[in-house]
Amino acid sequence: MASAVTDPPRTPGRAGRNLPAAIAVGLSLGGLILASVYSPYRWTFVAVLVGAAALGTSEIVRALRTLGAQPSLLPLQVGGAAMVVVAYRYGSTALFLALALTVLGLLAWRLADPVRGLLRDVTAGVFTAAYVPFLMGFAALLTVPDDGPRRITAFVATVVCSDVGGYVAGVLFGKHPMAPSVSPKKSWEGFAGSALACAAAGAIFFWALFGVSPLLGVVFGLAVVASATLGDLGESMVKRDIGIKDMGTLLPGHGGLMDRLDSLLPTAPIAWLLLTAFVPLP
Repeated sequence: MASAVTDPPRTPGRAGRNLPAAIAVGLSLGGLILASVYSPYRWTFVAVLVGAAALGTSEIVRALRTLGAQPSLLPLQVGGAAMVVVAYRYGSTALFLALALTVLGLLAWRLADPVRGLLRDVTAGVFTAAYVPFLMGFAALLTVPDDGPRRITAFVATVVCSDVGGYVAGVLFGKHPMAPSVSPKKSWEGFAGSALACAAAGAIFFWALFGVSPLLGVVFGLAVVASATLGDLGESMVKRDIGIKDMGTLLPGHGGLMDRLDSLLPTAPIAWLLLTAFVPLP
């Protein structure tokens, strides 16, 4: 009896991801962002940010617990939601105040447990609060002006260009590893592709969306590629330290939600600062 012939299992492409799944998930996330940010009700996008902060916080806490740290999830979730909401409602000063109150809440909550491990647990909680909802708050700040949807578009789309430009250039030309001990598949050629894509995107968005000099858009794009790359490498370092490949399994082809937010989160304050400085309020 002839043995059955089975197809070999599919493996990720050269860049280490399931490309069709990654594209489908990326387009779906992009559609969600656009639909919410251009909704007649600006709070719709704020609600999306609150949900993303909650999911990202849960992934980070779950990962840190594998190292023995026990950051308190409830005060992180409550404080994280508060950071995003007060940033949108009351501005940057309120965002910093909400972070400080969240840190105090973490400390007070942890005092109910035995003292042993307190410093480790509170430090893990402060790291999580600063990394996820605090940085997410700057995306909320970007939506406040009347042209907030366009500012969010420029911010998110330029980060996406960094990812796409780096992926394409890395697959086609990547030969020289950028940080082999942290992210072996990231190459200097890929970084150059990211820089070119972001500079071009920044110039186009600044001219088309805001009527501002494309040269300022180039500066914006180069700042974005620097922060996005550092964010990507930074999360890779955290994952290697913890000993995991992905922060979760929520998004097929990407991993966890934090594996998509790793470039966006550290770029949000940079984008808010530069757009505030370069683009006049309408």
